[in-house]
Amino acid sequence: MNPAGRVGAAHKNTQSSRLFGVISWAATGLIVISLLGFTFWSIQPSEIPAPPEATPTAARPSAEGLTPEDLSALPSSIPSIFTIRGITRLASLKTNIPVQPRYQPEEYKVKRGDSVFGIAKQFSIKPETLLWANYDLLQDSPDSIRVGQLLKIPPVDGVFYQWQEGDTIESIASKFKATPDDILDWPGNAIDLTNPEIKTGADVMIPGGHREFVQWIIPTVARGRSGTAGVGGSACGGGPVGSGAFVWPASNRYLSGNDYWSGHLAIDIAAGEGAGVMAADSGVVTMAQSGWNYGYGNVIMIDHGTGYVTLYAHLSQINVVPCQGVYAGNLIGLSGNTGNSFGAHLHFEVRLNGGFVNPWYVLP
Repeated sequence: MNPAGRVGAAHKNTQSSRLFGVISWAATGLIVISLLGFTFWSIQPSEIPAPPEATPTAARPSAEGLTPEDLSALPSSIPSIFTIRGITRLASLKTNIPVQPRYQPEEYKVKRGDSVFGIAKQFSIKPETLLWANYDLLQDSPDSIRVGQLLKIPPVDGVFYQWQEGDTIESIASKFKATPDDILDWPGNAIDLTNPEIKTGADVMIPGGHREFVQWIIPTVARGRSGTAGVGGSACGGGPVGSGAFVWPASNRYLSGNDYWSGHLAIDIAAGEGAGVMAADSGVVTMAQSGWNYGYGNVIMIDHGTGYVTLYAHLSQINVVPCQGVYAGNLIGLSGNTGNSFGAHLHFEVRLNGGFVNPWYVLP
């Protein structure tokens, strides 16, 4: 073969090799794409069609509520009456740990700004439960709380009691209006039911138990038209009569301590030392007295002539005198921290015909 023929043959061979290489790469690419598509399709959650809409929903069998054992027992060919879908779950970085019940009391150190009401709310118990468990410190008075006191916090509402010599389960259950089973069945008491004896000095929880409070109530001095009995002094004469539309006795309209509840028949309004205290309605001052006064400290009482009486306690200064007429909003004194008080605030009571009324019911 001549040289020109050799060159032409070589050129044809080169073109054939290039064409074969292109076809091979294309075929390989198609195979890879097909494999990736099949893999992606195979990992998608399968869904078997639900039964036709004509079938009532309530009549369809459901896989809901089946245990893992039930599901494993199903045949490989699941009837079309079941609809099973794949479930996608997102990773959670937070583990939800259920709150464990508390069976033993805790100890809490009182800090500035605490109140019996606030501490009880923090531990999800009633204020009276906290008072009953700490009678040796608080003497049933929420105002006896002091910074640094170590309070016992019962695990549940009821009476936390120290067993005395001569006590029996039946007598203590009756005393605190509970049942013997309330004491025996409480896990924290760890009582041996085969020999239910409790040692003297042992702390015992009486869930649901309760007792009466020692109430700290200042005598009410009344005037003729008030409808209340005069106690501890002579009644004043006539004067302004209230409208029944009360105003706030302090600039603030929020609490700084105890709210109204069975052991604290008043509200403690936030009022710093020396803040103004105003008459909540028109009336006649029936008490304006300095001193301890049953733990109220410097105290003012106003008879509104409508059956209502209001009381303002723990004042640092009194600006009125007994039997003086005042009108709603008049300055009658300054807030303080006198008497059995923990931190400056205004202790505000409302009474109707001798009984206590929640101040929130009458304040705007």
